[in-house]
Amino acid sequence: MTETSQATLPFRDTALPVPTRVTDLIGRLTLAEKAAQMLHAAPGVERLGIPPYDWWCECLHGVARAGLATVFPQAIGLAASWNTGLMRRVADAISDEARAKYHQAARRGYHARYFGLTYWSPNVNLFRDPRWGRGQETYGEDPYLTGRMGVAFVKGLQGDDPKYLKLVATPKHFAAHSGPEGERHTFDTIVTPRDLYETYLPHFKATVQEGGAVSVMSAYTRLNGEACTASPTLLTRILREEWGFTGYVVSDCGAIEDVYTNHKVIKIKEKAIAHALTAGCELCCGEAYDGLVAAVEQGYLDEAAIDHALELLLTARFRLGMFDPDEEVPYATIPYDVVACDAHRALARQAARESVVLLKNDGLLPLRKDTPVIGVLGPDANVPDVLFANYNGNPRGAITPLQGITDALDPTANVIYHAGCELSGDTDFVFYEAREIVTQADVLVLVLGLSPALENEEGAGSPDRPTLDLPKPQQALLEHVHKSGKPYVVVLLNGGALSVNWAQAHAPAILEAWYPGEAGGAAIADVLFGDYNPAGRLPVTCYTSLEQLPPYGEYSPVGRTYRFFAGQPLYPFGHGLSYTTFAYSNLRHAATITADESLTVSVDVTNTGARDGDEVVQLYVRDVDASVPVPRLHLEGFTRLSLRAGETQTVTFILTPAQLVAYTDEGKAFLEPGTFTLYLGGRQPGYTPTPAQSSNVVEGTFRVG
Repeated sequence: MTETSQATLPFRDTALPVPTRVTDLIGRLTLAEKAAQMLHAAPGVERLGIPPYDWWCECLHGVARAGLATVFPQAIGLAASWNTGLMRRVADAISDEARAKYHQAARRGYHARYFGLTYWSPNVNLFRDPRWGRGQETYGEDPYLTGRMGVAFVKGLQGDDPKYLKLVATPKHFAAHSGPEGERHTFDTIVTPRDLYETYLPHFKATVQEGGAVSVMSAYTRLNGEACTASPTLLTRILREEWGFTGYVVSDCGAIEDVYTNHKVIKIKEKAIAHALTAGCELCCGEAYDGLVAAVEQGYLDEAAIDHALELLLTARFRLGMFDPDEEVPYATIPYDVVACDAHRALARQAARESVVLLKNDGLLPLRKDTPVIGVLGPDANVPDVLFANYNGNPRGAITPLQGITDALDPTANVIYHAGCELSGDTDFVFYEAREIVTQADVLVLVLGLSPALENEEGAGSPDRPTLDLPKPQQALLEHVHKSGKPYVVVLLNGGALSVNWAQAHAPAILEAWYPGEAGGAAIADVLFGDYNPAGRLPVTCYTSLEQLPPYGEYSPVGRTYRFFAGQPLYPFGHGLSYTTFAYSNLRHAATITADESLTVSVDVTNTGARDGDEVVQLYVRDVDASVPVPRLHLEGFTRLSLRAGETQTVTFILTPAQLVAYTDEGKAFLEPGTFTLYLGGRQPGYTPTPAQSSNVVEGTFRVG
């Protein structure tokens, strides 16, 4: 077939409806060609002028593994901003860069992995246990916060053009998947129906129904005995029948192979892959679907099932404009120079600023820029790779904390630096050079924490953490600095919460900066020296030790996360301080509503301090009269707002009936009459504020009649 005749085929006609074009293309493929298009590395069909396409792309916090790209803070840091508007802007910037890379590569005939338009992000699994090494990829431990951030990210990736998708977003890993990481190919997650619907599914549902996600990735694990990637319960009944999902499902990489090689729920390959496909997994990351033709020949599968799956896959590609001329696809005009551009780099810095959480401040911060000698210590102070976490691209430049501090200072200031100790290990040795710096410095900044070498995905370092403590060498360095009597600040870089009990008891100030991306060092310096007033909030609970938690492999939420943890944490979910203070007053809401009414809640927020700053207003709900087990309280609203010193703003939330439901043993939602308590403030209620606490909490009650 000539190039001219290919161009006249109906599937090339952009005037035809997408379903008509998809049907035409499928009708021109052989069974073998159809099956091959269901592998993530789909070969081209030369006779139809279709180039190869690799579905595998990553953009957790920037376009990953495809060369130059802006590197934003790791997902857990973005979540700490509690700013959905910021998240949407970050995702929009990422999708700009992804589109530019795809079109440049395609025009050059380059069709390699990571240069496509189907992105396997965001990771919306709950960070239910701080040991999980991939928790850094998530938006924290709360279903509501995760859902709001996930919806913003999905919308930013997929765009708002009425005809074309900008990218395909893929919330993952469906469902109830959050460690143990090293057991993911064999682990069977046991979850009650109530816990599944109340805790592990709401955020996935939000990204599908509100975000409009076109794709979902299944998990490696089993759920109550069913392999997630071949689960009729998850992929058919819940995702498609209950939620109305019309997109496609992709397996995690090698997960279909796990069905018959590791989980062994079905031991015959052809039968297992037929089961995965009919359950609702259309795309195979891996090689398992190379057996689809054999599965048809052996009677395990009808060709019609392959046709249906291919309809879903090709519909996504047509909606992305892959078969259309560039001049008809608006996103094809995005220039390549948007990649790692100055505007995106500035956004990375702003995102890093907003993600910083001020955990403690006894008045030392902000530091003076004219301090004669500032000592910078710590194994994370000058290591660019620690900024990038995992699933990252290569930035145009990286600003470490050391560089950021140096750049921010008065020209007359002197910065002296040494790593001070090893990142981890059994030693408590503090290097001689560090001792000298402690002696010479007027104030010290200790940049401590973890790295992707200590917490990550299986096969990419140490996957899970056996302890929440600061590594031993770093604890020794911290104590040595404290004994000197010099003022010092602790800056933490990490993806999961640390039990820095000693630091909380002794250090004058502590910042949590996560893995902050390419501009992380500049953002940290902005906060240290008062050029930016911090307002990040913890998206996770910081426990005092693992002894406060149930066994890692137990998926009952009881005893973990702020929703079900009854103990005293080191830092509660939602915690974060400021250089100013805020007051809440004039709470307004109806006293009684019916079961089908929404409740409007308003409160006045005043910046009562001397500095301008942001406040994160948090709305929590407690079901006082529940007849079934419910969370102790649950987040149901938040907003980040900027207030000038002395300014007051009114914040309004609307609570819908769906946000007040409880769940039966069978996982059915219901709203029963009774009393509910509301809490509004810049933090979670129930914990005694420190003297530097940034805001009060007001509360009220209402009844559902």
